[in-house]
This record gives sequence, C-alpha cells and structure tokens, in this order.
Amino acid sequence: MPRPKDAFDGIYPCEFYTPEELLDRDQMYTIREIARLLQGLDPEADVDEGTEAVLVDWAVPWVMVNAADLVIGEPPTDEDPGYYGLRTDGDD
Repeated sequence: MPRPKDAFDGIYPCEFYTPEELLDRDQMYTIREIARLLQGLDPEADVDEGTEAVLVDWAVPWVMVNAADLVIGEPPTDEDPGYYGLRTDGDD
C-alpha cells in the first residue's frame, strides 16, 4: 500500500554507482560480489542468506541497466557463476 512522503523520517535521492565508480577495470565479478559492492561492502564480505538475496535483487537490474558498459566472462565450468567486468577500449 502506498504511503505519503511525510510518513518517513527522511527521504533521499535514489542514486547508484556507475560501473566506472564501482568496478576495478582489471577485475571480473560475480553478481553476488557486485551486490556487495553496491552496498559499500567488500566483495567477499560474509552476509546471511536473506540479506544476500535482497542485495542480489538490487544487483541484477543494475547489471541489466548498465549492460552497455560491461563485459561478461565465460564461467570456468557449467557449475560456476558468470563474471562481469567493466568494458574497456580493448574489449570486443
């Protein structure tokens, strides 16, 4: 159910990192690692399963919106996750 804005103690701009601000240009990241980075956490931070699910829910749309600025690495095996990185001039 919608709530009036004045029902909140504070409201803030909805701003997200750009890929250039978030990702190291020489590294590739899983969705779970990107999710942590979007929250200002270390990509290897230990978070509980419920929190991780929420973080991933935010990270997937971020990857989709920023797809033009990203590259995808082939997973090492069929069981491994995909990896995403910052698109650079030398990437095809």
